[in-house]
This record gives sequence, C-alpha cells and structure tokens, in this order.
Amino acid sequence: MMTGPDEDDDRLWRAVTEGVEPLKGKRRPPLKAKPASPKPRATPAPPAAPTPSPLPPSRGPSDAPPLVMGQGAGIDKRTVQRLKRGQLEIEARLDLHGLTQKQAHSRLDNFLASAQDRGLRCVLVITGKGRVSQDGGVLRQMVPRWLNTPPSRGRVLSMNQAQPKDGGGGALYLLLRRRR
Repeated sequence: MMTGPDEDDDRLWRAVTEGVEPLKGKRRPPLKAKPASPKPRATPAPPAAPTPSPLPPSRGPSDAPPLVMGQGAGIDKRTVQRLKRGQLEIEARLDLHGLTQKQAHSRLDNFLASAQDRGLRCVLVITGKGRVSQDGGVLRQMVPRWLNTPPSRGRVLSMNQAQPKDGGGGALYLLLRRRR
C-alpha cells in the first residue's frame, strides 16, 4: 500500500522533531489526522515546463545602485564635487574614438580591470561627442550603459561628465572602487 504525501510529511516531521522540547509557554502542534479512506489517485499529468522568469538586471557583486551621472552612492559629497569639478588627478586615460561598439566595450572592460588592479582611483574615458544625433554618438550613449553592467559596475563608484579642459560632453570622469 502506498502512503500519501501528507502521511510521508507527517512521518518525516515526527522523526525530525523527536526529542525536541517546545519553548516555555508553547505547545507542540497537533499532528494532522489521517484521512478516513485513501483518496483515489489520478494519473499525474506530465509536469509542464517551467516558464523562465525574467531575471532582474545584475548590479554587480555588491548589488550597488545604478550609476547616475553626477551622483555617488556611498561617497562623501566633497569627493563627488571634486570629481565633478575635475579637481581629482586623472591617473589614466582611455580614448575610444573610431572604435566599433564591440571593440570599445572590450577595451573599456580591460582598461577598468587594469586600472583597478594598479590601484588607480580617477580615470578619464573619452567617448567623443559624436555627430549622429542630438544625443551624441553611439559610444557616448553606450559607455554609461556598459558602466552599469557587470563587471564594470563592480569597479566604478561614480561617473561624471568631464570639464571642457578634459573633453567636456565627450568624456567621462570615473572614480574607481579600491581593490580589497
């Protein structure tokens, strides 16, 4: 004779909680009563393939909030202001002019990894202003998006548009996370 899932669960629960004393003032929950007669079992339908649920966008290893131009979550205001004003020393530069999106994305990832490994804090990424539309070129639009995806998001604390002396709207200051 086959046992039903409720009986199996009850038997397992009793085995697990055997010898466990309830907290003071608490009583042990009553066991479920056995059904009077076993219910007829229908042949189980084949399990439906689970529908994949959409994954939330990954934010990197620390689940950091998305990078927003001119803001720095978890950074003091003074540092954010100094980055915005171009007062932090630029320790490395990457020029993406003339590259395809694929090439630029790869170089950006490699550059950020290398800069972080070397312990650099402030870097300049030059995208160019672009002439395609009033929003600027493709790289100018894509670099901030790439910075919000792994592994870049885990490396960058803050981004800001560069001052005119460093490229203005065609360049970004990036404050990198210290390697631990």
